Amino acid sequence: MCSKRGDVVGAIKLYELAKKEFIKLGQYHYAVLLYLCSSAATEVKRAALRKGFEIYNEMRLENIPMNEATFTSVARMATAFGDGDMAFDMVKQMKEYGINPRLRSYGPALSIFCSNGDIDNAFKVESHMLEHGVYPEEPELEALLKVSIDAGKSEKVYNVLHKLRTSVRQVSSSTAELIERWFTSKTASRVGKRKWDQNLIIEAMKNGGGGWHGKGWLGKGKWTVSRSPVDSDGLCKCCGKKLVTIDLDPVETENFAKSVASIAAEREKDSSFQKFQKWLDYYGPFEAVVDAANVGLYSQRSFKPSKVNAVVNGIRQMLHCRKWPLIVLHNRRINGGKMEEPFNKALIEKWRTADAIYATPTGSNDDWYWLYAAIKCGCLLVTNDEMRDHLFQLFGNDFFPKWKERHQVRFSFTETGPTFRMPPPCSVVIQETEEGQWHIPIVSESENEDERIWLCCSRSNSSSPSSSSHHQNQESEIPRTQKKKREARISVETVFGESGKRNHRKNNTLLAQLETAEQLGDCAIDFQI
Repeated sequence: MCSKRGDVVGAIKLYELAKKEFIKLGQYHYAVLLYLCSSAATEVKRAALRKGFEIYNEMRLENIPMNEATFTSVARMATAFGDGDMAFDMVKQMKEYGINPRLRSYGPALSIFCSNGDIDNAFKVESHMLEHGVYPEEPELEALLKVSIDAGKSEKVYNVLHKLRTSVRQVSSSTAELIERWFTSKTASRVGKRKWDQNLIIEAMKNGGGGWHGKGWLGKGKWTVSRSPVDSDGLCKCCGKKLVTIDLDPVETENFAKSVASIAAEREKDSSFQKFQKWLDYYGPFEAVVDAANVGLYSQRSFKPSKVNAVVNGIRQMLHCRKWPLIVLHNRRINGGKMEEPFNKALIEKWRTADAIYATPTGSNDDWYWLYAAIKCGCLLVTNDEMRDHLFQLFGNDFFPKWKERHQVRFSFTETGPTFRMPPPCSVVIQETEEGQWHIPIVSESENEDERIWLCCSRSNSSSPSSSSHHQNQESEIPRTQKKKREARISVETVFGESGKRNHRKNNTLLAQLETAEQLGDCAIDFQI
């Protein structure tokens, strides 16, 4: 009851009473006590924390078995004292007890080290996580990004951005603000390569599936950061750069299909799913799969096959395909009630004649069937199902979101019939271009991709790759020293007028010395006023 009410004072009184009366407490009681102490309200925090450490030492003396919750609670108590070493030590001790740490176990230590600006220990925590198969999510990566930015560690920032790309894909508004702070910093403007092997970059992007190269910061100079949507052709409305569609790995796709089939076969009765696999091998492949229940129940309680028919016809016209899409529908929706009406019966018969409908058996979950068919056929999936429930969580957060993004077609109905929202024209994921630009998608509440805002980050002074002259225009063919002199003259004359000209002539020797220094050092000397 104390646990339900969050009553740490009452719980401690019961603990002391139990000790006084020599009542032996078990692991569960200690776990609850430590949890209450670690999450105590501010007014009793200090006393509760002292008591919490006393209870933890009592557990050790009495050889009470520890569990993950116990260690995590003690680590949280260490957070209140800013003791990162103790919080991290709690995680390390778990392995000695044969306990596998969870993501929440690392939170206290990581939080303390990042808050204290202790970048070395913060990344030691992350390394420990990865060694034990625990992967950071956006809150942890955001903390690592912040401590890296504060420390001015450009390589760390670069690596964390790529970790966000692979595991988070779309960033929250708070992470976006942090990224924006990095790109507008003086440190960001100073780091990067002046020249690079363009062939090496292109090869790296090809091997990675496109959309990134991972070879470090390209270019030098001040960054321009803007917030902009991407148009229906995948072009950034700020810089005009075409964002890419990142290829799905065929091996990963095949493994994904096998994973779905394996889980479905275990959960479906009487080999019903294996029968569907054989049916699909015989009648497939299809260019689209329709989640008929989701379509037929759109905006209403009763199932309407006419809506399914309209969507089927609409997607056929859009894809210009002769073959019908596969309609997956539970058999209980095919028989009885209004389905016996002549019009509805005629529709079902038409689909059967075209070998375009599969009725899933009683007791089955039709989600397995339409999902597997779309993966196996490598085709589009027409459904408004967001695929977020426990069934789809079995597939993890790695490959499944990428697959869904490239294959799901959403629909709606207007007075003139169904309308379709096809997969986005580019992959909605952090992208790095071969010229060193970055585009970062920000999480949007809207389902319409046209309304999503992206961070567009590019150098105001773009540099040239060493092996790709086709990226340079006629302007860049002017010798660098002459070009800089001309830009300097334009700048001085425009801003300061005739007096600026006279001063510029006086300082011409200094400009020549600076240009010589730039040539010797193969760098650019930038002045920020």
